[in-house]
Amino acid sequence: MTSMSSSTRPLLNRRLAEFGTTIFAEMSALAVTTGAINLGQGFPDTDGPEEVREAAVRALRDGRGNQYPPGPGVPELRAAVAEHQFRRYGLSYDPDTEVLVTAGATEAIAAALLGLLEPGDEVVALEPYYDSYAACIAMAGGTRVPVTLRPHEGAFRLDLDELRDAVTDRTRLLLLNTPHNPTGTVLTREELAAIAELAVERDLLVVTDEVYEHLVFDGAQHTPLATFPGMRKRTVSISSAGKTFSFTGWKVGWVTAAPALLTAVRTAKQYLTYVASGPFQYAVAEALALPESYFTAYRADMEAKRDLLAGGLAEAGFGVHRPTGTYFVTTDIRPLGERDGIAFCRSLPERAGVVAVPNAVFYDHREAGAPFVRFAFCKRTPVLEEAVRRLKTLAG
Repeated sequence: MTSMSSSTRPLLNRRLAEFGTTIFAEMSALAVTTGAINLGQGFPDTDGPEEVREAAVRALRDGRGNQYPPGPGVPELRAAVAEHQFRRYGLSYDPDTEVLVTAGATEAIAAALLGLLEPGDEVVALEPYYDSYAACIAMAGGTRVPVTLRPHEGAFRLDLDELRDAVTDRTRLLLLNTPHNPTGTVLTREELAAIAELAVERDLLVVTDEVYEHLVFDGAQHTPLATFPGMRKRTVSISSAGKTFSFTGWKVGWVTAAPALLTAVRTAKQYLTYVASGPFQYAVAEALALPESYFTAYRADMEAKRDLLAGGLAEAGFGVHRPTGTYFVTTDIRPLGERDGIAFCRSLPERAGVVAVPNAVFYDHREAGAPFVRFAFCKRTPVLEEAVRRLKTLAG
């Protein structure tokens, strides 16, 4: 009788064989063991608005959400999401048939890809991409086709011709992220219009990750792809509360889409978490109704922190790509005489007492991302000032 332990078949599903521990877990663990300042993983080091936190406490005490909430999400949050989309962007969604609450944007992306892809479908994604994109495409049996954002005049730009050439008869879906993590690029209206035309022409679905929609700087504007002609019926728009309100641990995200698309996403989502974050959903509903002054002040605070960290990184000798959105700065380590971002990030805690993330892990074309390193600036100002002081020691 042959023991199961003698089998030569790997234990891990082959679709996930290329994926190990996420770079965020590795770098955050390194921060703990070395005592370094963690500018790697993108989470704030302070909580968001006190009134929103108190709304969660009130929901807990009132018994709202302590048991399973409705599968699509609590009505109050679905209504608040619909109101947000209309007030901000003029997009009208039915809270009952076109809004779905998820366990953060990460689950929304997973459910969208699992619900909409068949094995062998191609997914065109902008590279570098958030690491869960590749894993979710793999779990759905899809094939990822990266289109690389390349540095140009201080920012990372999309080559629309390269995007068009990447679309084949097997392409099912475009997966977009704007404002873009990790590069900080915000796609322009002209770029989005061209993407919309391509999607309509080739009859493509589009999944858009818009979690940094409220973090745009220098007068830039975030424009949802769903607002362009022909896109309302073919776009799955995703956002979340974590980045906008600094409660990343609550894991409250949402999807807005036409009923048929939303049904496909919901069908997959119900077998992932089923439901999550009950009391927090009520609190996020209140957060979305905060006055405009909150969003303006939050954006101004993050822009000041961006300028502090970007300036310090430049003084430390990095090549700096100043972001137009998100709360990350991508740097080029070649001016420091370095070329391997992964090795650089693993040595940085000992060399300078700071943790960053190598962008190469967000690329299929690893060599294209090798010299780039990402730093998060969603931290308290004294923490950023100390990080800058430490990093300046690299300049000798």
